Amino acid sequence: MDAGCGEGRHSFALYRLDCRVFALDRDLTCLRKTQYVLREMERRGEAKGQALVLRGDNLHLPFRERTFHRILCAEVLEHIPDDGAAVEELVRVLRPGGLMAVTVPTPFTEAVYGRLSPEYFRTPGGHIRIYDPRELSELLTACGLRILSVGFAHSFHSLYWVLRCLCGLHNGEARIPKLYHRFLHQVVLHPGLSRFEQSCNYLFPKSMVMYARRPA
Repeated sequence: MDAGCGEGRHSFALYRLDCRVFALDRDLTCLRKTQYVLREMERRGEAKGQALVLRGDNLHLPFRERTFHRILCAEVLEHIPDDGAAVEELVRVLRPGGLMAVTVPTPFTEAVYGRLSPEYFRTPGGHIRIYDPRELSELLTACGLRILSVGFAHSFHSLYWVLRCLCGLHNGEARIPKLYHRFLHQVVLHPGLSRFEQSCNYLFPKSMVMYARRPA
């Protein structure tokens, strides 16, 4: 399950890997975009797995206990007031022995964006906390998970948010961020660009990734 899938970039990658993907989010506009790209991937013959797009709330997941072997929760917890309840709900639907990957913005990039734009932390529905690795680890272990490793991700998005902050966080007509956002869509659809982004993740990552397992 891609819990809080947004516009679906991780669901698309999983779709290519012969996975059965459940892409879940509260935002109907994001889900429509995700559905459109998934259909385009199928039309182009890029799809190897199966995908289902669902509207739902991470605090009240519409699944039975122990449903999923793998769960991805990317760039979600920093938006949720009760992050502990959200993680407990994810653990509830994860099978014993199952794996979970959680990504949150790095403290460094959050500090940069907050310095560039006073509006960055004042936007309704935006980020309400900054995690350091220890805090995220303690949150996950308190909910019954065992930490396996830590990595980094989303390096190309680091520059996107710098451009957004410099050009006006709420300026939807700013040309440079719009052009760069189109490039990010190409990254999602182009395996070569995706691999290049991965090679940059240890240079200027936007996010840290924590991998954990629910004990059997």
